[in-house]
Amino acid sequence: MSALDNTNTFEPVIIGFTCNWCSYRAADLAGTSRIKYPPNVRLIRVMCSGRIDPTFVLKALSDGADGVMIAGCHPGECHYLEQNYKALRRHRLLQKTLAQFGIEPARVRLTWASAAEGALFAQEIATMVDEVKQLGPLNWPARPVPVGSVPAEIPVLSEVGA
Repeated sequence: MSALDNTNTFEPVIIGFTCNWCSYRAADLAGTSRIKYPPNVRLIRVMCSGRIDPTFVLKALSDGADGVMIAGCHPGECHYLEQNYKALRRHRLLQKTLAQFGIEPARVRLTWASAAEGALFAQEIATMVDEVKQLGPLNWPARPVPVGSVPAEIPVLSEVGA
């Protein structure tokens, strides 16, 4: 199978961190309005986009997600005053960090959606799925070896130099 064939069959897994007050409600509105969007996103509701620690994003990517969407209230409309500005600053930091790791910054997207913007939220998901499909699978990093286990390809010390 060629790389081009793989791109056509590849279906990305996207983790979506959504604000309880706005973007999660937008996702709910999209569902109740029967607005179609790709099933590739797994939504995780958090109280606020400002509570999303960058390590949550890195953990999602290292556990097999091909992309992460962070969705919150529009700037100036946060239920926790200015926490979505915090999310914006963290997103910018993540973009720089991912680039240093050799990961395309486009794999992590920050979007704003109010509770009344179900159609917009569905469109953002569709756009992100298309963009991540074009990037291909992340495959980063290889699964870590559990502590206490020794993989078969690493020789045991007693066997080395015997």
